[in-house]
Amino acid sequence: MKTLKEVPVGGQVTVKRIHGEGPLRRRIMDMGITKGTEVYVRKVAPLGDPVELTVRGYELSIRKNEAEAIEVE
Repeated sequence: MKTLKEVPVGGQVTVKRIHGEGPLRRRIMDMGITKGTEVYVRKVAPLGDPVELTVRGYELSIRKNEAEAIEVE
């Protein structure tokens, strides 16, 4: 299982599954990250938090713990 946190800068992946439950899962889905969505990793902060992504044509920053809940391929 590969998570979004493990994708290097410049990598493009497809969301396979969102783990977690309740508010965390809902928040991720509300940001437009759903199964089958293409995600491009633009930048990672020096300490790894946050991660800047391009999703559905817009830029988005998420935390490391949120990125760990997103399984990609």
